[in-house]
Amino acid sequence: MIDINVDEEKLQDEIQKRVKEAVESAETDLVLWDTKELRRRTCMSWNTIKEHFFYDPRCPKMKIGGKCYFPAEEMKAFLMEWVEEQKKVSPWAVPTDKRP
Repeated sequence: MIDINVDEEKLQDEIQKRVKEAVESAETDLVLWDTKELRRRTCMSWNTIKEHFFYDPRCPKMKIGGKCYFPAEEMKAFLMEWVEEQKKVSPWAVPTDKRP
């Protein structure tokens, strides 16, 4: 009979490390996002994207063969900047002691 002892904490750490590596690898694989990928990454509908930031002149986009593409790294940077701006104007950004 074979008896195997596993250090649960070390196993959990190793699993988390490998999952993190896999996610980072997957995120860097794409150079361009199409509209479907942009919708997936933002968890927004296409109408919401167009209403809120698609027409912002800072939004990095290009049209190739009638289809919109977004450079992945530039779009990530733009979205983080845009989100920070939204926090400043959102009612949720106001501290609870300052709310009416």
